[in-house]
Amino acid sequence: MKRVLVPIADGTEEMEAVCTIDILRRAGVEVTVASVMEQLQVTASRGVKLVADVPIAACAGEVYDLIALPGGNDGALHLRDSAPLTALLTAQAAEGRLYAAICAAPVVVLQHHGLLEGRRATCHPSFEQELRAPEAVAQRVVVDGNCITSRGPGTVIEFALRLVALLCGEEQARAVGAGMLAP
Repeated sequence: MKRVLVPIADGTEEMEAVCTIDILRRAGVEVTVASVMEQLQVTASRGVKLVADVPIAACAGEVYDLIALPGGNDGALHLRDSAPLTALLTAQAAEGRLYAAICAAPVVVLQHHGLLEGRRATCHPSFEQELRAPEAVAQRVVVDGNCITSRGPGTVIEFALRLVALLCGEEQARAVGAGMLAP
């Protein structure tokens, strides 16, 4: 079974977190939701309460097939500043395993830690000016090697289905999408 880590924090964009987690689980993927805050329950960007499975420290040393970062400006800042998450992401990229980010997270987290160097990427329009590889910015989902980025809440279903395709194959992604009436 494929294993995925989805970190969350106060200020995480709830649609991006919940849709990503839900779609991956519909595909039969084992998803661990980890809080980078001191507590397991976080308050997302629109006031929705989300409860993580574990604190991020419990994930140290674990190996995941994918680490997927939701956005939300404040949430992305908390993800960026989490030393345990940074160590996991750095190892993930160095070992050629999949890592993904949506909305603010491509710029605020991945680019900040040098994980977009030499890669095409996209992000939320409010961060386009800061993106160093803007040639792909208009695309809704960008896959460059083991790095996947997407624009925001309106692209999260496409983003999550692309993650399913990369982890479990196109057929599984089509089956999950069909069950949700997704294009």
